[in-house]
Amino acid sequence: MFGILRKRPVLSQDDIMFQIETYKWLMKHFGGDDFNKGAVLVLPTSEFFPSEVSNEKEAAMETFTQVKKYAGIENWDCVLIEQDEDPDPRVGSALLIQRTESSPLGTFSVTEETVQITYNPSLLKQPTQLVATFAHELAHYLTATSTEEPPGGWKNWEFATDLTAVFLGFGIFMANSAFNFQQFTDFDAQGWSTNRSGYLTETEFCYALAIFCTLKDIPISQASVHLKPNLKKLIKRCASEIDKSHIDSILNQEYVGNGL
Repeated sequence: MFGILRKRPVLSQDDIMFQIETYKWLMKHFGGDDFNKGAVLVLPTSEFFPSEVSNEKEAAMETFTQVKKYAGIENWDCVLIEQDEDPDPRVGSALLIQRTESSPLGTFSVTEETVQITYNPSLLKQPTQLVATFAHELAHYLTATSTEEPPGGWKNWEFATDLTAVFLGFGIFMANSAFNFQQFTDFDAQGWSTNRSGYLTETEFCYALAIFCTLKDIPISQASVHLKPNLKKLIKRCASEIDKSHIDSILNQEYVGNGL
């Protein structure tokens, strides 16, 4: 009778299994000392991003360099390119252009000469989303070197790439930028704006971040203090479910079983 009062799991069983299988895949191909000793929980603090720069382009390059460093691919060749600015849909205080196309937040591509990562210049005013975008695109770079496709095949590559960004330590940035809802005020207009970043939901990012913290023996409070208010309780609930389900034991068995 009282079973109906129990909380539903934060994720479906299929979504949980995808995260577990993706973590297994990541630990098999990119684990070992790189994860055990190298991966850290990257925080949105001056300790992790300490540099002072004179302009926005320098800020983008310095941020990109820092993200590469924490991802463990600091010496990998890669060219960072700023995209063209998106057209402004407003042509007056009460007139908007419908269906204006906007560029993606970031892209990853490989040519015969080099690897290229691009970013939308609008991110220069959103440092959390900028880091998340760089982490996602660099996770593309890393996973593109895998000789084995991600769980569910390459059609799931984008979702696996988001999880890879968390695996590399950028879970706080990924979760905080997954959905943004904010008020804007301009000289002749005001209102509300929303945007999404990444392919996973806030809940999925929090669950993946809780797995990361569990595997790395990081107190969940160290992550939750830097999350948006609506995510603080959510990640604690995720961590509690992970602890009860012993997912860490399953993943650690895979870690040891692969000789990592």
